[in-house]
Parts: sequence; C-alpha cells; structure tokens
Amino acid sequence: MLKTRLFCLLALLQSTFLYAFNPLASRDFYALKVYHFKTDDQEQKLDNFLQKAYLPALHRIGIAKVGVFKPIVNPAAPAPTDDRLLYVFVPFRSRDDFFKLDEKLAKDKQYLSNGQEYLDALYNTPPYDRIETILLNAFDKSPQFNLPALTSTPKDRVYELRSYEGHTEKISKNKIDMFNQGDEIGLFKRLGFNAVFYAEVIAGSRMPNLMYLTTFENKASRDAHWDAFGKDDYWKKLSAMPNYQKNVSKNDTRFLHPTDYSDI
Repeated sequence: MLKTRLFCLLALLQSTFLYAFNPLASRDFYALKVYHFKTDDQEQKLDNFLQKAYLPALHRIGIAKVGVFKPIVNPAAPAPTDDRLLYVFVPFRSRDDFFKLDEKLAKDKQYLSNGQEYLDALYNTPPYDRIETILLNAFDKSPQFNLPALTSTPKDRVYELRSYEGHTEKISKNKIDMFNQGDEIGLFKRLGFNAVFYAEVIAGSRMPNLMYLTTFENKASRDAHWDAFGKDDYWKKLSAMPNYQKNVSKNDTRFLHPTDYSDI
C-alpha cells in the first residue's frame, strides 16, 4: 500500500513538473478542417456525417465542444458552384490528443456505424472534393478557446475568421507579439468581440500566418464593433508604435455562421 501511494505521488509530481515547465502544456492545440465540395448532395452527406457520427464521437472521447461553420452567402450574389466550403473547428488539450484521434475513432463502433455512408463512400460519389487541415497553437494571452456569449439564432450570427499573413516568419512573430505583449487581445476583449480563439498556424497552406475567430449577434453588431475598434485610443497608440509597423502582408477575412448542430 505504501509503495502504491509513493508511486502515485511520484507520478503526480512528475506530471506537475512537466506541465509547469512545458510552455505548450497549458495551451490549447487546434485543428481547423476545411471541406471543399461542389454539390448539394455532398453538403447533405457532410452534414449527416458531422451531426450524427463525427461530433458525437468526439463528445464521447472528451472533446465537448466542436464548431461547424458555413460561409455567409450574399443573397444578391450568384450561388457558388465551383468551390464550396465547410469549416470544422476542433479544440484539443494537446498535440498528442490530435495525433491519437484517428486511432480512437477507428475503435468506436458507433462512429463507424453512424458514419458508414461517409466513411465507405465510393470513388464516384465522394462526399467532398478535398479536405484542408490547418493546425494551430493557441496564443499565450488566450491559451484556451472560449464559447461566444451570443443570444441571436445561429443563422443571424456573424462569425469572422481572419488570417493575417506575414512577409516572413520573423515578421509574422512580430504581429503575434502585438496580440500578446502589445495586448491587442485585451483590446478585443474590452470592446466585446467575443473571440473564440487566437492562434498561430503551425501547419497550413498560407504560412506564416496567425488566425483568430470573433463573433457577433449580427452584421450590424459586427460593423459597430469594428467602427469602435478603429476609433479606440489604445488601438491608435498601439498601431502607431514603430516596432509594430508593416507586420501583415495580407488580411484574409471570411464571414461564417454556425450550423444548427454546431457546439460553438
């Protein structure tokens, strides 16, 4: 009994030590999956798979909140026909959890059964064209993701996904420092931007870059928040600092809304 207690104590101390001295241990690790597809039939298959198989399976292994988002379509514009998108945001406690995910799903009989149409799709009826996976480390000043405090219906909400690309790795790190040490994150929080996450992309197609997701009740709220941001005295001071000049080469902005079955 004494040996068992000592073993447990040593294991706990080792875990605490590793957690304290590993700068990534207390920060979330994110995967953003982007499905590219073309047809309504593919979209239906993706929705069925995500709602009935994928999200429930992630819930069963302890990932309680998963975000599923679709682009906000301008009703005045023609419907997209070439490349339609669906975004799935999965927050992990560690990188290890991400790399073990497929192994865990392969052992989940309920997942394999509920997702059979998607998982066993034939070559001539694929449920998507391609999957793009973006891996991200949460920022120091925003180490865990947050659930947005919104009251409007999902279809009215505006989720704004931004990617800030840098000219070089060093310059991109400077913009990340602006969010952390410069406390641009604090400014967003003070102005009520309801951010889900801020993170550095460590694997993706647009590197070097960072990404963040802010949320609003509707488009009018989104526009009002950004108007207040541009007029804020702290932003004017921060953006004028010589050490934070010319640190973004491209701002890619996507407007999204959560699906009815999204957790976020």
